[in-house]
Amino acid sequence: MNGLTARDLMTPDVVTVPPETPVAAMARLLADRGISAVPVLNKAGTVLGIVTEADLIRRLAGEEDKPAGWFRSLFTDPGTEADRYARTHGATAADVMTESVVAVGEETSAAQIAQMMEEKRIRRVLVLANGRLRGIVSRADLLRALVAPPPQEGELSDDRIRRAVLAAMRREPWADTFYTMVEVKQGVVEFHGFMRTEAVKRGLRVLAENVPGVKGVVDHTQPMPVYLYAAA
Repeated sequence: MNGLTARDLMTPDVVTVPPETPVAAMARLLADRGISAVPVLNKAGTVLGIVTEADLIRRLAGEEDKPAGWFRSLFTDPGTEADRYARTHGATAADVMTESVVAVGEETSAAQIAQMMEEKRIRRVLVLANGRLRGIVSRADLLRALVAPPPQEGELSDDRIRRAVLAAMRREPWADTFYTMVEVKQGVVEFHGFMRTEAVKRGLRVLAENVPGVKGVVDHTQPMPVYLYAAA
């Protein structure tokens, strides 16, 4: 996903609803369009919030809620409970929507978006430009970018790839460039020599695979002898 931004990943034709849209209508909209969320916009085009499948399910579950007992009510915040009641019993988008929308700019990188989704435990982010909705990036969009073939660039020489692999190894304290040698033949990286552990072997394979121009990785290393461990 190197170089990809929100502009590259986003779905630009976003289905939106006004705040007065009934809950039942939104549920049908999500089901008919095969989508999992709709942003809520006012007449000026400003994003007010977003209604997700989770919001609608919470609304449906709220119909089965029972009033809190007197003992529980002693330890709950009235404002929080009132807000929860409105969200789980409301009839319109304005009532049930999530107001704290996570948004990014069009130039936000794919890596930043993925990290944001992971940290905030969310499934999508809105893409805004000058306060206006431009699109939406979902986890599915990130996955599609991950499996898409990388753009074709000029063929890199084996020597250049080898130097790039060695440079990457030197940046990692666990990668041993003293006992492990690197060769590159027609874009395929070959490791020779000795490897301390299977974990290091796996790490070097992943490291090499992430170097631009690498077409494959072959490991010819052997377990490090005891006498080399003692000398290391």
